[in-house]
Amino acid sequence: MKAIGYQQCLSADNENALTDITLDQPQAAGRDLLVEVKAISVNPVDTKIRTNVAPAAGDWKVIGWDAAGIVTAVGDGVTDFKVGDEVFYAGDLTRSGSNAEFQLVDERIVGRKPASLSFAEAAAMPLTAITAYELLFDRLQVATTEPKKLLVVGAAGGVGSILVQLAKKLTNLEVIGTASRTESSDWLKQLGVDHVINHRNPLSEELKAIGIDEVDYVAGLTNSDDHLQEIVKSLKPQGQFGLIDDPQVFDIRALKQKSISLHWEFMYTRSMFTTDDMIAQQQLLNKVADLVDAGDLKTTVGEHFGTINAANLLKAHRLLESQKAIGKIVLEGF
Repeated sequence: MKAIGYQQCLSADNENALTDITLDQPQAAGRDLLVEVKAISVNPVDTKIRTNVAPAAGDWKVIGWDAAGIVTAVGDGVTDFKVGDEVFYAGDLTRSGSNAEFQLVDERIVGRKPASLSFAEAAAMPLTAITAYELLFDRLQVATTEPKKLLVVGAAGGVGSILVQLAKKLTNLEVIGTASRTESSDWLKQLGVDHVINHRNPLSEELKAIGIDEVDYVAGLTNSDDHLQEIVKSLKPQGQFGLIDDPQVFDIRALKQKSISLHWEFMYTRSMFTTDDMIAQQQLLNKVADLVDAGDLKTTVGEHFGTINAANLLKAHRLLESQKAIGKIVLEGF
Protein backbone atom coordinates (compact mmCIF):
# COMPACT_ATOMS: atom_id res chain seq x y z
CA MET A 1 0.00 0.00 0.00
CA LYS A 2 1.05 3.62 -0.50
CA ALA A 3 2.07 5.56 2.59
CA ILE A 4 4.03 8.61 3.68
CA GLY A 5 6.63 8.17 6.41
CA TYR A 6 10.00 9.22 7.76
CA GLN A 7 13.10 7.60 9.27
CA GLN A 8 14.64 10.59 11.04
CA CYS A 9 13.34 13.78 12.60
CA LEU A 10 13.93 16.66 10.20
CA SER A 11 12.74 20.23 9.73
CA ALA A 12 9.72 20.71 7.46
CA ASP A 13 12.02 22.81 5.24
CA ASN A 14 13.94 19.62 4.43
CA GLU A 15 12.35 17.89 1.44
CA ASN A 16 13.25 14.50 2.99
CA ALA A 17 11.29 15.18 6.18
CA LEU A 18 8.46 13.06 4.73
CA THR A 19 8.82 10.43 2.01
CA ASP A 20 6.44 8.53 -0.28
CA ILE A 21 6.88 4.83 0.53
CA THR A 22 5.24 1.41 0.01
CA LEU A 23 4.33 -0.83 2.96
CA ASP A 24 2.52 -4.14 3.44
CA GLN A 25 -1.22 -3.82 3.96
CA PRO A 26 -2.16 -4.65 7.59
CA GLN A 27 -4.71 -7.31 8.60
CA ALA A 28 -7.66 -6.77 10.94
CA ALA A 29 -8.02 -8.82 14.13
CA GLY A 30 -9.79 -8.49 17.47
CA ARG A 31 -11.73 -5.22 17.75
CA ASP A 32 -9.82 -3.58 14.89
CA LEU A 33 -11.30 -2.24 11.69
CA LEU A 34 -9.24 -2.09 8.52
CA VAL A 35 -10.15 1.24 6.94
CA GLU A 36 -9.39 2.33 3.40
CA VAL A 37 -8.37 5.94 3.99
CA LYS A 38 -10.12 8.34 1.62
CA ALA A 39 -9.16 11.68 3.18
CA ILE A 40 -7.11 13.03 6.06
CA SER A 41 -6.54 16.28 7.88
CA VAL A 42 -3.37 17.55 9.50
CA ASN A 43 -2.95 18.64 13.13
CA PRO A 44 -0.21 20.25 15.24
CA VAL A 45 0.38 16.84 16.83
CA ASP A 46 1.63 15.62 13.43
CA THR A 47 4.36 18.26 13.37
CA LYS A 48 5.31 17.63 17.01
CA ILE A 49 5.71 13.89 16.47
CA ARG A 50 7.58 14.39 13.18
CA THR A 51 10.15 16.64 14.85
CA ASN A 52 10.53 14.73 18.13
CA VAL A 53 9.79 11.01 17.72
CA ALA A 54 12.06 8.91 15.51
CA PRO A 55 11.37 5.27 14.60
CA ALA A 56 13.78 2.44 15.34
CA ALA A 57 16.77 2.32 13.01
CA GLY A 58 15.75 1.12 9.57
CA ASP A 59 12.00 1.43 10.26
CA TRP A 60 9.52 3.91 8.83
CA LYS A 61 7.20 5.95 11.04
CA VAL A 62 3.78 6.74 9.58
CA ILE A 63 1.95 9.58 11.32
CA GLY A 64 -1.44 11.24 10.85
CA TRP A 65 -4.35 11.32 13.30
CA ASP A 66 -7.48 12.31 11.42
CA ALA A 67 -9.15 10.28 8.72
CA ALA A 68 -12.37 9.41 6.94
CA GLY A 69 -12.75 6.25 4.93
CA ILE A 70 -14.51 2.96 4.28
CA VAL A 71 -14.32 -0.22 6.38
CA THR A 72 -12.82 -2.98 4.21
CA ALA A 73 -12.35 -5.72 6.85
CA VAL A 74 -13.21 -6.30 10.50
CA GLY A 75 -11.61 -8.30 13.29
CA ASP A 76 -13.41 -11.20 14.93
CA GLY A 77 -14.25 -9.09 18.01
CA VAL A 78 -15.92 -6.22 16.13
CA THR A 79 -19.62 -5.66 16.96
CA ASP A 80 -20.45 -2.10 15.89
CA PHE A 81 -19.32 -1.90 12.24
CA LYS A 82 -19.39 -3.94 9.05
CA VAL A 83 -17.55 -3.95 5.73
CA GLY A 84 -18.69 -1.02 3.62
CA ASP A 85 -19.44 1.37 6.49
CA GLU A 86 -18.23 4.94 6.02
CA VAL A 87 -16.40 6.12 9.15
CA PHE A 88 -14.31 8.92 10.62
CA TYR A 89 -11.87 8.89 13.53
CA ALA A 90 -8.74 10.41 15.07
CA GLY A 91 -6.88 7.15 15.70
CA ASP A 92 -4.44 6.17 18.41
CA LEU A 93 -1.14 7.97 19.07
CA THR A 94 0.59 4.67 19.88
CA ARG A 95 -0.22 3.04 16.51
CA SER A 96 0.60 3.61 12.86
CA GLY A 97 -1.18 6.68 11.52
CA SER A 98 -3.58 7.70 8.79
CA ASN A 99 -1.00 8.84 6.21
CA ALA A 100 -1.46 5.51 4.43
CA GLU A 101 -3.96 3.89 2.08
CA PHE A 102 -5.10 1.45 4.78
CA GLN A 103 -5.12 1.78 8.57
CA LEU A 104 -6.05 -0.39 11.54
CA VAL A 105 -8.14 1.34 14.21
CA ASP A 106 -10.04 0.08 17.26
CA GLU A 107 -13.80 0.30 16.70
CA ARG A 108 -14.27 1.94 20.10
CA ILE A 109 -12.70 5.18 18.86
CA VAL A 110 -14.43 5.22 15.46
CA GLY A 111 -17.66 7.04 14.57
CA ARG A 112 -20.17 6.98 11.74
CA LYS A 113 -19.13 9.48 9.05
CA PRO A 114 -21.67 12.31 8.74
CA ALA A 115 -23.77 11.38 5.71
CA SER A 116 -24.05 15.01 4.64
CA LEU A 117 -20.28 15.52 4.37
CA SER A 118 -17.71 14.46 1.80
CA PHE A 119 -14.79 12.38 3.02
CA ALA A 120 -12.55 15.46 3.02
CA GLU A 121 -15.07 17.52 4.98
CA ALA A 122 -15.50 14.70 7.50
CA ALA A 123 -11.75 14.16 7.91
CA ALA A 124 -11.41 17.72 9.22
CA MET A 125 -13.45 16.99 12.32
CA PRO A 126 -12.57 13.96 14.52
CA LEU A 127 -9.49 15.02 16.52
CA THR A 128 -10.67 18.57 17.07
CA ALA A 129 -14.25 17.55 17.86
CA ILE A 130 -13.13 14.98 20.44
CA THR A 131 -10.68 17.44 22.00
CA ALA A 132 -13.21 20.27 22.12
CA TYR A 133 -16.03 18.11 23.47
CA GLU A 134 -13.88 16.48 26.15
CA LEU A 135 -12.43 19.84 27.18
CA LEU A 136 -15.86 21.42 27.57
CA PHE A 137 -17.82 18.58 29.12
CA ASP A 138 -15.37 16.05 30.61
CA ARG A 139 -12.69 18.42 31.92
CA LEU A 140 -14.40 21.79 32.57
CA GLN A 141 -17.77 20.07 33.10
CA VAL A 142 -19.55 23.08 31.64
CA ALA A 143 -23.17 23.35 32.74
CA THR A 144 -25.34 23.32 29.63
CA THR A 145 -28.06 25.66 30.91
CA GLU A 146 -26.28 28.26 33.07
CA PRO A 147 -25.68 31.66 31.38
CA LYS A 148 -21.95 31.84 32.05
CA LYS A 149 -19.03 33.23 30.04
CA LEU A 150 -16.30 31.30 28.19
CA LEU A 151 -13.09 32.82 26.84
CA VAL A 152 -11.40 30.76 24.10
CA VAL A 153 -7.75 31.73 23.54
CA GLY A 154 -6.64 30.93 20.00
CA ALA A 155 -10.19 30.28 18.84
CA ALA A 156 -9.67 30.35 15.06
CA GLY A 157 -7.56 27.17 14.86
CA GLY A 158 -8.79 23.62 14.40
CA VAL A 159 -9.93 22.90 17.95
CA GLY A 160 -11.30 26.39 18.52
CA SER A 161 -13.33 26.27 15.31
CA ILE A 162 -15.35 23.31 16.55
CA LEU A 163 -15.27 24.23 20.25
CA VAL A 164 -17.04 27.55 19.72
CA GLN A 165 -19.72 25.80 17.67
CA LEU A 166 -20.28 23.15 20.34
CA ALA A 167 -20.42 25.80 23.05
CA LYS A 168 -23.01 27.85 21.16
CA LYS A 169 -25.15 24.85 20.20
CA LEU A 170 -25.05 22.73 23.36
CA THR A 171 -24.72 25.30 26.16
CA ASN A 172 -26.02 28.70 27.23
CA LEU A 173 -22.52 30.18 27.35
CA GLU A 174 -21.59 33.62 26.11
CA VAL A 175 -18.52 32.84 23.97
CA ILE A 176 -15.59 35.22 23.52
CA GLY A 177 -12.95 34.09 21.02
CA THR A 178 -9.50 35.55 20.51
CA ALA A 179 -7.88 36.25 17.15
CA SER A 180 -5.19 38.65 15.94
CA ARG A 181 -5.87 38.87 12.20
CA THR A 182 -8.86 40.17 10.26
CA GLU A 183 -9.40 36.88 8.43
CA SER A 184 -9.32 34.94 11.72
CA SER A 185 -11.78 37.34 13.32
CA ASP A 186 -14.13 37.08 10.32
CA TRP A 187 -13.93 33.26 10.50
CA LEU A 188 -14.96 33.26 14.16
CA LYS A 189 -17.89 35.57 13.50
CA GLN A 190 -19.07 33.16 10.80
CA LEU A 191 -18.94 30.36 13.39
CA GLY A 192 -21.21 32.29 15.74
CA VAL A 193 -19.01 33.60 18.57
CA ASP A 194 -20.55 36.44 20.57
CA HIS A 195 -17.39 38.57 20.70
CA VAL A 196 -13.90 38.55 19.19
CA ILE A 197 -10.94 40.13 21.01
CA ASN A 198 -7.26 40.45 20.08
CA HIS A 199 -4.88 38.17 22.01
CA ARG A 200 -1.91 40.36 21.04
CA ASN A 201 -3.22 42.83 23.61
CA PRO A 202 -3.75 42.16 27.34
CA LEU A 203 -6.78 39.87 27.56
CA SER A 204 -8.21 41.54 30.65
CA GLU A 205 -8.14 44.94 28.94
CA GLU A 206 -9.69 43.57 25.77
CA LEU A 207 -12.51 42.03 27.82
CA LYS A 208 -13.19 45.25 29.70
CA ALA A 209 -13.40 47.09 26.39
CA ILE A 210 -16.43 44.95 25.47
CA GLY A 211 -17.99 45.33 28.92
CA ILE A 212 -16.86 42.05 30.48
CA ASP A 213 -14.96 42.17 33.78
CA GLU A 214 -14.43 38.44 34.33
CA VAL A 215 -15.27 35.08 32.76
CA ASP A 216 -16.24 31.75 34.31
CA TYR A 217 -14.18 29.51 32.03
CA VAL A 218 -11.07 29.84 29.89
CA ALA A 219 -10.13 27.35 27.18
CA GLY A 220 -6.43 27.83 26.45
CA LEU A 221 -5.68 26.36 23.02
CA THR A 222 -2.30 27.94 22.28
CA ASN A 223 0.52 29.88 23.97
CA SER A 224 -0.95 29.33 27.43
CA ASP A 225 2.32 30.20 29.15
CA ASP A 226 2.37 33.60 27.42
CA HIS A 227 -1.19 34.38 28.50
CA LEU A 228 -1.21 32.88 32.01
CA GLN A 229 -1.13 36.14 33.98
CA GLU A 230 -3.89 37.68 31.88
CA ILE A 231 -5.95 34.49 32.08
CA VAL A 232 -5.77 34.63 35.88
CA LYS A 233 -6.79 38.30 35.82
CA SER A 234 -9.70 37.51 33.54
CA LEU A 235 -11.12 34.54 35.46
CA LYS A 236 -13.62 34.90 38.29
CA PRO A 237 -12.63 33.60 41.72
CA GLN A 238 -13.18 29.82 41.68
CA GLY A 239 -13.15 29.91 37.89
CA GLN A 240 -11.90 27.05 35.70
CA PHE A 241 -9.00 26.99 33.27
CA GLY A 242 -8.66 24.19 30.72
CA LEU A 243 -5.79 23.88 28.25
CA ILE A 244 -4.56 21.57 25.51
CA ASP A 245 -1.09 22.88 24.67
CA ASP A 246 2.35 22.25 26.18
CA PRO A 247 3.68 25.31 28.04
CA GLN A 248 7.44 25.41 28.49
CA VAL A 249 7.17 27.35 31.77
CA PHE A 250 3.92 27.27 33.72
CA ASP A 251 3.77 28.45 37.33
CA ILE A 252 0.46 27.12 38.66
CA ARG A 253 0.94 29.06 41.92
CA ALA A 254 -0.62 31.98 40.04
CA LEU A 255 -3.96 30.11 40.27
CA LYS A 256 -3.97 29.80 44.06
CA GLN A 257 -5.29 33.16 45.25
CA LYS A 258 -8.47 32.87 43.18
CA SER A 259 -8.78 29.09 43.80
CA ILE A 260 -8.78 28.56 40.03
CA SER A 261 -8.97 24.91 39.02
CA LEU A 262 -6.69 23.59 36.25
CA HIS A 263 -7.80 20.96 33.72
CA TRP A 264 -5.61 19.41 31.03
CA GLU A 265 -7.22 17.77 28.00
CA PHE A 266 -5.38 15.13 25.96
CA MET A 267 -7.72 13.28 23.65
CA TYR A 268 -5.41 10.26 23.34
CA THR A 269 -5.64 9.38 27.03
CA ARG A 270 -8.52 6.95 26.49
CA SER A 271 -6.89 5.04 23.61
CA MET A 272 -3.35 5.21 25.01
CA PHE A 273 -4.39 3.64 28.32
CA THR A 274 -7.33 1.57 26.99
CA THR A 275 -9.57 3.11 29.64
CA ASP A 276 -12.81 1.45 30.69
CA ASP A 277 -14.75 4.26 29.02
CA MET A 278 -12.79 4.17 25.75
CA ILE A 279 -16.02 3.70 23.79
CA ALA A 280 -17.08 7.20 24.87
CA GLN A 281 -15.15 8.50 21.87
CA GLN A 282 -17.22 6.38 19.47
CA GLN A 283 -20.38 7.73 21.12
CA LEU A 284 -19.04 11.28 20.98
CA LEU A 285 -18.20 11.05 17.26
CA ASN A 286 -21.64 9.60 16.50
CA LYS A 287 -23.20 12.55 18.35
CA VAL A 288 -21.08 14.96 16.32
CA ALA A 289 -22.21 13.20 13.13
CA ASP A 290 -25.84 13.61 14.18
CA LEU A 291 -25.30 17.33 14.88
CA VAL A 292 -23.63 17.81 11.49
CA ASP A 293 -26.37 15.96 9.61
CA ALA A 294 -29.01 18.02 11.45
CA GLY A 295 -27.32 21.21 10.29
CA ASP A 296 -26.25 22.22 13.81
CA LEU A 297 -22.49 21.93 13.24
CA LYS A 298 -20.45 22.62 10.14
CA THR A 299 -17.15 21.22 9.02
CA THR A 300 -14.10 23.31 9.84
CA VAL A 301 -12.15 22.83 6.60
CA GLY A 302 -9.91 25.81 6.04
CA GLU A 303 -7.86 24.65 3.04
CA HIS A 304 -7.71 21.62 0.72
CA PHE A 305 -4.10 20.76 -0.18
CA GLY A 306 -4.87 18.13 -2.83
CA THR A 307 -3.66 14.53 -3.06
CA ILE A 308 -2.21 12.71 -0.05
CA ASN A 309 1.53 12.63 -0.77
CA ALA A 310 4.77 13.68 0.88
CA ALA A 311 5.11 17.01 -0.93
CA ASN A 312 1.58 18.16 -0.09
CA LEU A 313 1.83 16.96 3.50
CA LEU A 314 5.05 18.92 3.99
CA LYS A 315 3.29 22.05 2.72
CA ALA A 316 0.58 21.44 5.31
CA HIS A 317 3.14 20.93 8.08
CA ARG A 318 4.87 24.18 7.17
CA LEU A 319 1.61 26.13 7.32
CA LEU A 320 0.74 24.62 10.70
CA GLU A 321 4.17 25.45 12.08
CA SER A 322 3.70 29.07 10.96
CA GLN A 323 0.64 29.27 13.27
CA LYS A 324 -1.26 31.03 10.49
CA ALA A 325 -3.65 28.21 9.59
CA ILE A 326 -7.37 28.94 9.87
CA GLY A 327 -9.59 25.90 10.42
CA LYS A 328 -8.28 22.54 9.21
CA ILE A 329 -6.04 21.54 6.30
CA VAL A 330 -7.33 18.47 4.43
CA LEU A 331 -5.89 16.17 1.77
CA GLU A 332 -7.77 13.58 -0.26
CA GLY A 333 -6.96 10.46 -2.28
CA PHE A 334 -3.68 8.75 -3.07
